[in-house]
Amino acid sequence: MAVLSLVRETPKTYTSHDQLFKELIHTFFEEFLEEFFPGVHTYLDFTSIKPLSEEVFTDLHEGNVCRLDMVLETKLKGKDTVIIIHVEPQSSQQLYDPSSTKTKLALLHSIR
Repeated sequence: MAVLSLVRETPKTYTSHDQLFKELIHTFFEEFLEEFFPGVHTYLDFTSIKPLSEEVFTDLHEGNVCRLDMVLETKLKGKDTVIIIHVEPQSSQQLYDPSSTKTKLALLHSIR
């Protein structure tokens, strides 16, 4: 006679590194730009930063979904010019895809 036994494993917890980096960059956005993009940092007005919600766009023809991770709106110092900043943290290496970049730029342009 066969004996059946039930084995239960505790599922491994996954740390979402993308989400952690998003939180860090949101919290320390000015310092992030100062360290990694000093040329951009000097031109931004950090008193006018407004995080926009995570933007999701769907290609109805192809059925693809494009998600823009972090989108922030701010102004240039001393100017009445609004700019949009897109930051996309990656937890793994991804090959550069120029068509994806063009699509995301077009989507960012459609926000305003």
